[in-house]
Formats: sequence, C-alpha cells, structure tokens
Amino acid sequence: MTMPGMNHGATMNGRLETLKGKAFDRTFLSMMIVHHQGAVDMSKTVLNTLKDAQVKRWTVEIISAQQKEIGEMNTWLGTLGGVDKSVQTEMTGEMKNMVTALKTNKDSDRGLVEGMLPHHASAIDMASLALQKSSDSRVLGLAHDIIRSQADEMYAYRQWLIKRGF
Repeated sequence: MTMPGMNHGATMNGRLETLKGKAFDRTFLSMMIVHHQGAVDMSKTVLNTLKDAQVKRWTVEIISAQQKEIGEMNTWLGTLGGVDKSVQTEMTGEMKNMVTALKTNKDSDRGLVEGMLPHHASAIDMASLALQKSSDSRVLGLAHDIIRSQADEMYAYRQWLIKRGF
C-alpha cells in the first residue's frame, strides 16, 4: 500500500540539507513534531478497530513514545527560537492525508502496519540528516533514538506482514 502524504521526503529533506546549526535544529524539530503527531493520529484513528493483539501493543507504544518525544521537542524549541510554523503547516497537510487513507482501509491492522513502514522510513531519513548536521546534543540523541527504534519497528512490521502472507 502506498500512503498518500509521504511525498515530503525530497522537498522537506532538501530544505533540511540547506541548513546547519540552530536553524537546522529548529526546522528539524518543527518537522519531527508534526511527523510524530501524524503517527499518533494514525494510531488513534484505528486503535479501537484493531483485532491483532501485537498491532494493538505497537499502536499503544507509538502513541506513548511519540507523545513523550513531542513534549520534549516542544520544550527544546523554546531555546531555538520557537516553532517554525511554515514547516509545520506544510507537513500537517501531508500527515492528514495519511490519516484519511487509513480511515478508508478495510483492514485496520494491515493498514496501520503498512502505513507505518513509509512513515518510519521518512523519519529515519530526517533523523539521518540530523546526525550529520545538528549542533545540539539533545537533537543528536533524539535522532539516534529515532533511527534505532523505528528501524527495529520496521523490521518487526515486515515480519508481521510476511507471516500473514502480505
């Protein structure tokens, strides 16, 4: 399944590639807040319709972990000049498209798992840029954690799909 709204990679990463220092950190965090909120919204959209216990656990974990990170990132942005609203506005529309696509999927479990694969892949792409360009140890730590945890989740999602013949 191709998820609408995941075309931001080249455009948004292109914007990140031109920045460095605090400007990079501010833009990255502003983008990642919306990206994380998209995952939370996707998860909440299907939580009550999921049938598979493992997918439910993943969904609850996504909501918990990403809400915690959103809070941290909002706090950090206070020291970096605040949220970049233009970046957030651009990404918000794309994340809403993903939620809309998920709402129309007849198999919530499969839809969420398949939708999280490209969603996590784009987070890993952004976090990889942060490891290259950030000047803030908090951002570097967050980027490292995103790459590690979301790559592990993608592996588990693929295994889940394979076992079910998808």
